[in-house]
Amino acid sequence: MTIRITMDGDIVATGTLDDNDSARDFAALLPLDLLLKDYASTEKIADLPSRLSTRGAPEAYTPSVGDISFYSPWGNLAIFYKNGHLSSGLVRLGRLDTGIDAMRRIGPLAVRMNLAEQ
Repeated sequence: MTIRITMDGDIVATGTLDDNDSARDFAALLPLDLLLKDYASTEKIADLPSRLSTRGAPEAYTPSVGDISFYSPWGNLAIFYKNGHLSSGLVRLGRLDTGIDAMRRIGPLAVRMNLAEQ
């Protein structure tokens, strides 16, 4: 599944979701309007309206630049613009294909995430 991230109607990033239960749950929530905020000078995060399944997910993983993830302890979305560290409860949802520079912009980003039309 391909997703689009838009700001003010312009596509600023695209990504591909993984084939796992967490990513399918995330796709079912789309479209979403989110306010992405900087966290730890490493990622943009936003609250999700509901928790995602973590069935079959590893206990932890180390995120890389461009990873789209779900942090299950807080129930939030995380898009990494720098490499992260091994984190318990972090589940990879997919990866940005384009637009990492948009995620590196300083300050909050008001975005809309939706599934790309097939």
